Amino acid sequence: MHWKSNRFILILSSSIGKKSIMAVTGLGFCVFLISHLAGNLIIYAGKDSFNSYAERLHSLGSLLILAEIGLFCLGIVHISTGVYLFYQNFRARPERYKKKKNAGGRTISSSTMPYTGFLILIFIVFHLMDFHFVEKADSSIYQIVLETFSNPGYTIFYILSMVVVATHVDHGFWSLLHTLGITNLECMPVLRVISSAISLFVGIGFGSLPVFITLIS
Repeated sequence: MHWKSNRFILILSSSIGKKSIMAVTGLGFCVFLISHLAGNLIIYAGKDSFNSYAERLHSLGSLLILAEIGLFCLGIVHISTGVYLFYQNFRARPERYKKKKNAGGRTISSSTMPYTGFLILIFIVFHLMDFHFVEKADSSIYQIVLETFSNPGYTIFYILSMVVVATHVDHGFWSLLHTLGITNLECMPVLRVISSAISLFVGIGFGSLPVFITLIS
């Protein structure tokens, strides 16, 4: 048992192990993004429906807190592992360039992953301050959303952030499929389309919310 435990730790500490950690945690965030977007899109059904959704969500109590703690832990693991892999790649840059010279396939989303990840982290901090940690005693969540997006500067910041999120997800989802061994030559084009479709769904879905709020307010 001790030998198996040591072997498991060695696997996780390897480059392949860290990429697998990034893939699993990234998949968790993709699932969260899609479910979170599905909930946010209820705002199109109107004020009462959106407030009712928010009330049902907060009525989960301790389960919601556990989910938030789980997301926080996922974020810590994903970010710390990503930073370590970025540092490793930075140190091996001359060798990496030799390998990449004839490899091809690099895209804007793949080459900017560390930077879009950092920008997303900044957005999350502002997003939590504006929606999660804001005082809710005298305002409904619908009213908070209206007031927040009444600021043109924040609306522009939010939409641009969603472009960054979509860019990150585009390569991130494709990369996690590859890391988890789901890709092969036959289904690769289909999976590439699915990755792009998911990134567009996330980007356009979230990005349309402030536009809708601006139009109805």
